[in-house]
Amino acid sequence: MLSIRKISAAGLTYRHYARYRQIITILFKYGFEDILGAFKIDKYIDAGLKLISRKRRDLIDSYSRPQRVRMAFEDLGPAFIKLGQALSMRPDFVSVKFINELSKLQDMVPPCDFPEIKATIESEFNLGINEIFDFFDTTPIASASIGQVYKARLKDGREVAVKVQRPGLDNLVATDLGIMYHLASVIENNITEISFLRPIKIVEEFSRIIAKELDYNIEASHLERFAQNFTDDPTIHIPEVYRALTAKRVLTMEYLNGTKVSDIARLDKAGVDKKRITGCGANLLLKQIFDHGFFHSDPHSGNIFILENNVIGMLDFGQVGAVDQQSREDFVDLIDSVVHQNSFKATRQLLKITFWDKKPDTRRLEKEIADFIGNHLHKTLKDLNIGLLLQDLLNIVSRYKLRIPPDIFLMMKALGTIEGIARQLDPDFDMIEQATPFIKQIKIERVHPQRLSDDIQTLTGEFIQFFKQFPTDMIEISRLIRDHKLSLKIDNSSLETIQSTNNKSGNRIAFSIIIAALIIGSAMVITAETPPFIFGMSFFGFSGIAISAVMGLWLFLAIIRNGRL
Repeated sequence: MLSIRKISAAGLTYRHYARYRQIITILFKYGFEDILGAFKIDKYIDAGLKLISRKRRDLIDSYSRPQRVRMAFEDLGPAFIKLGQALSMRPDFVSVKFINELSKLQDMVPPCDFPEIKATIESEFNLGINEIFDFFDTTPIASASIGQVYKARLKDGREVAVKVQRPGLDNLVATDLGIMYHLASVIENNITEISFLRPIKIVEEFSRIIAKELDYNIEASHLERFAQNFTDDPTIHIPEVYRALTAKRVLTMEYLNGTKVSDIARLDKAGVDKKRITGCGANLLLKQIFDHGFFHSDPHSGNIFILENNVIGMLDFGQVGAVDQQSREDFVDLIDSVVHQNSFKATRQLLKITFWDKKPDTRRLEKEIADFIGNHLHKTLKDLNIGLLLQDLLNIVSRYKLRIPPDIFLMMKALGTIEGIARQLDPDFDMIEQATPFIKQIKIERVHPQRLSDDIQTLTGEFIQFFKQFPTDMIEISRLIRDHKLSLKIDNSSLETIQSTNNKSGNRIAFSIIIAALIIGSAMVITAETPPFIFGMSFFGFSGIAISAVMGLWLFLAIIRNGRL
């Protein structure tokens, strides 16, 4: 597990200093000098000043801020590319406009020299590469920021794909993580406009994500879990993992000899039944989400191959998502309410699957959801674009500062991606129709006797636990009160509200007493026939009755107007 090295100015090594200088130069190049001001690093800016040119100004003027962030991450190397890709899957951290741009980050980088790759393999297994493989192609078939993939053949003749981590990546990532943490700390403490994004939390979360990606044993476990989930499904093939030849920096798995799903011309030439594989491919993802709750979160066309007999093969299981039963049911209810154009229920379901710092105006949100439904559901369900629908829904979530859990977002993104691939293969594909059996099954499972029985048992157990724990909690609260260790925090604004309410109530009571006293006094004056008289009635008594009537009417109207005197 990687740890974040919290670098201070005193702890900088030459390597850190050189990397800092490079990072600052790139940030300046792409027009982020507004952020650099918070770091008080004038001695580093000289490198950036050299970049002031017409070309730099044109770059800043020609590209949006999200685009320049993406370009800067690409220049900063593997760790920052992975950070950008991780952020593109976290709508709870960054806004939609940045997510859309960061999702375009290119992970293709030039391959490193084969002798370094050979050294990594041999150090992992303490064997020469010729002792392990009968043949090993020295030219990689894929090269990314974390690792490179090679085709090889085992001693028993089986063809394999060997994924090897780039040499020295651990140290490079550890250095960059330390620098990221330091930069995040400065930003969070000094730049109010950005601090709400919680940069420190982002870096800490990212350190856990990239630690998993740097351990190929975890990806091997994902492969095995997927293979087990689809053991009895003949339409899907998950590559076999060779555990004896898999370690932290090397993953050896079955080589899939097939055609990329995006190569339509080759699929047509091979006579592939595109309509069939479209249905099977959509079912593959729907089963992952709704049956297993464990899904491939990056099912783009480069990770999907069509094998012989219209069998679908999947690769790259480094990124996966997991959703529990409750999240699946809540998501189904959201989609179902949108499809049935129930804006009230859709709004409640959206609020149920998201979280927020301040609850939004539900009436405004419901109106926007109604407009959203109207924009998408004016057409037939067959023509409904799920990817676009989910993207617009995410825009609403962003505008109302709601935060959607990462795995639900990944699920939405995966559904949109698969629908896009499916419609390339079959323009008549209907994702709603394909998903309907899964949605019905989710609804049926809710009222299944076994499910109801389990829910009742769970609820009963929680009640029993509560009643067992309650006396203990009350004793603990009493002890804290006795020891003067329990404090009650009251917000000043709340006190002011209470005081204002009490003042209004007191004013009403006092006003009512005055009116009552005036009525009683006036009645006594009238009864005593105190002169002078008007219309045969005591003038002072009549005036008192009239004044009390006006005051009473005023009090009544004030109460009607929300109690304001």
